[in-house]
Amino acid sequence: MTGREDGNRQRETQAGQGPAWAEELLEHLRPAGRDVRRVVGWLSGAVRGSVALQDAAGNLMAGTRIPLDEDLVTDITAGRIASAAWESRERHLRLVRVEHPSHTCVLAVSREAPFDRRAADVVTHTAQVIELLLTARESTAAGHRLRRATSDLRLAILQLLMVEDTIAARRVAAGLWPGLLDADTACVYVVESDPAVRDRIAEECLDSTREDALVVRCPAMDGHVIVVSPREAAGEALRSLVGRHPDIFLGGSARQSLARTATAYGQAVSALAVAHFRPDKTAVYAERTHPERLMDPQALRGWTARVLRPLDTLPHHTRAELLATTRLGLEFTAVNAAKVLGVSRNTVRARMERVEALLGTDFADLTVRTVVHLALNTQIGLTDAQFSDTTADSTLRLSDLLSGPAVRNWAQNLLGRLDADARNPRRTLRTWIAAGGNAERAAQALGMHAQTVREHVRSAEPVLERQLLAAGTDLYEVVLAHLAVGDLDLPVLHRHD
Repeated sequence: MTGREDGNRQRETQAGQGPAWAEELLEHLRPAGRDVRRVVGWLSGAVRGSVALQDAAGNLMAGTRIPLDEDLVTDITAGRIASAAWESRERHLRLVRVEHPSHTCVLAVSREAPFDRRAADVVTHTAQVIELLLTARESTAAGHRLRRATSDLRLAILQLLMVEDTIAARRVAAGLWPGLLDADTACVYVVESDPAVRDRIAEECLDSTREDALVVRCPAMDGHVIVVSPREAAGEALRSLVGRHPDIFLGGSARQSLARTATAYGQAVSALAVAHFRPDKTAVYAERTHPERLMDPQALRGWTARVLRPLDTLPHHTRAELLATTRLGLEFTAVNAAKVLGVSRNTVRARMERVEALLGTDFADLTVRTVVHLALNTQIGLTDAQFSDTTADSTLRLSDLLSGPAVRNWAQNLLGRLDADARNPRRTLRTWIAAGGNAERAAQALGMHAQTVREHVRSAEPVLERQLLAAGTDLYEVVLAHLAVGDLDLPVLHRHD
């Protein structure tokens, strides 16, 4: 790179004359112009010569390579001398030491004419500017590494919470954020933005919550930021953040124990879908009547213990790992569950297949997924002591749990909302569920187009106030309603139901 070829011709006549060169050099310290290569190119034009910036090992960092005496370069980078000059008939050479946070560099300038006072000053001051830029770049890089490490640590804590390992999560968090997870309960929020601005929104979430919450860039959804906060003030701070930005949305969970972070996350995602239709772009998961709350608690615990009994022979850690992975795998796709847990999707599938084998069933069946989801959600609220042999010996079956008047009335009222639609979306929805949520198979059974099936299912979502096209708690509640009213056959789990 030389002054005659770098586009600086218009400035060559002024560079080096009076203060003009200093003003030009200072321009390179502005935020938009901080580029070492540009500074070296400018220097080449300012002194009408060749310029090279290289490290102690001889690696060229900017400019064009210039033959240099290795011993002289070593003396400068070792700090024995600060600068050097060399002359011959053909060229004049100046070498100046440039300090760098991690290693010293050499700025070498070669030109045909001797160095006058102004040219020497330009070289000296340019070396100082390069030194500032290199230091700033190193500091910026170190800051990026620190932020990346901190971000990775936050994700690791979230992944521990997702698999119910609250003890390890607290231990990891205590080092950097003492007291962050001391509470027994927390709310989970999901902030949705354009992926291009997510990093900035994540930083604003940290500022808004004053780092009093666990803020994580969602590993599964590029536009999502997950916030786990034990403190009430975080919700208000995040709502204020949404109000300041026109294109972001907020979904929040009900307060849950830390061990139920995965459940709270699912609630927040469900609320986020509702937030898209709200004027204030925010929604909190509605504490509606859930079917399991209408069942006899003792009978539900006994049935749950029996359903999950085949897993009781496993070591405690393995059992907990399989249950946590399956719970997430039923809420989300295997790919997204894997990203949230920090494992491969093959690992998620392998763990779920092992649970399938132990339970003697097939998760391709939506009714099976629903029943296992009910058992897992019940199990998470139980202590090991409640899984006693006496409780597990209950003879009640799923049909008994669903036949109670409270559950049946709930199911009839929920599905009855669809009866007013002349298109009969209730029949479409029932057929779609029986087909495992596959629109093409349901369309063949109904004699309609697959897109029509999807439209019927999609139109049922606002009526039922539940997401159906995305697997999760909302869909499983609707499936459970179909089971309760007898519109679908009860699945069989290892010959107990």
